[in-house]
Amino acid sequence: MSKFVPKNNEKENVSIRLPADTLDFINHKAAEIGISRNQFLNQCIAYALANMADDRPESPKP
Repeated sequence: MSKFVPKNNEKENVSIRLPADTLDFINHKAAEIGISRNQFLNQCIAYALANMADDRPESPKP
């Protein structure tokens, strides 16, 4: 079994504006799962970034 090694994962505070119904949905889903809104949003963002299509054409070089 590997040993526990505590880490200081740097985090930054950010502020975003969301429609009220979107925030209600996020709060409901996080509560339904039993995690904080912050944890839910972090997991959603990580998933979206890991699964984002990268099929944009390359920018033209000047």
